[in-house]
Amino acid sequence: MNESDAPQRRILVLAHTGRDEARAVATQFCKALHQHGIALRLLKDEAAELALDLPGVETVEPSPDATEGCELAVVIGGDGTILRAAELAHDSGTPLLGVNLGHVGFLAEAESDDVEFTIDAIVHKRYTSEERLTIDVSVFRDGELVTSTWALNEASVEKAARERMLEVVVEVDGRPLSRWGCDGVVCATPTGSTAYNFSAGGPVVWPGVEALLMVPISAHALFARPMVVAPTSVLAVEVIARTDGAGVLWCDGRRTVDLPPGARIEVRRGRSPVRLVRLHQAPFTDRLVAKFDLPVAGWRGAAERRRRNNGGDHA
Repeated sequence: MNESDAPQRRILVLAHTGRDEARAVATQFCKALHQHGIALRLLKDEAAELALDLPGVETVEPSPDATEGCELAVVIGGDGTILRAAELAHDSGTPLLGVNLGHVGFLAEAESDDVEFTIDAIVHKRYTSEERLTIDVSVFRDGELVTSTWALNEASVEKAARERMLEVVVEVDGRPLSRWGCDGVVCATPTGSTAYNFSAGGPVVWPGVEALLMVPISAHALFARPMVVAPTSVLAVEVIARTDGAGVLWCDGRRTVDLPPGARIEVRRGRSPVRLVRLHQAPFTDRLVAKFDLPVAGWRGAAERRRRNNGGDHA
């Protein structure tokens, strides 16, 4: 096949257009990709905000079909914007390349000062993608399924009223584990371990580990510890039927479901992973240090390895 016969590359550009910096970076991406002959797709509202004077730009509604046929989606903003993009790409499996304009930006691969490098990597296809485990979430009432949804980071069952405590029984693999009076329960993925799970006191789990996490929030109980279970496990949270207050289910902090007393929430490994683009092969440890600005002064590991590789000290 001649290069001219190859199908045209198409990329969705999605941005937090409420921020000046995001609009500027999105415009820079669009102009550069267009100049290299890559077809552009934008969400209609964002296209109106950017007001690009580029021929042939396709505009679409923000639906699960928005990413169909795209090589990847470039997402400009913070983790919230990337989670919004994940909703659009979940069904199609289109990889997401996050350009961080937020604070921590754990889901993003590039920073705003790496724009030219990132554009060059896209143009010359110098990138890979990795699958991130998701969770499927089901809500039952009186044995009937009332809602099905999913999450990339976490599903959290929380009390609906600040002054009330949530009474729940938690279950793992069909067996009851404990009853908690608590503010809520977080069920997270390894990707979400550095998000709400982290704030709730849960463990940081490397993305290469396949597991599900359950973390109680402010639980009044003797046994109320963060737990890591197999990716094949099924987690369940039952809201005690006689509890005074109702609860609410949050998925990725974006989608909510009201939970009446007696509701049952089941969490299992998702059928469809989310794909995130990688430009660098740096270890996750380095990402943790960079994102959280962790103190590592005094580390001698590299020097010690060099010394051992050189045969060590000789008398």
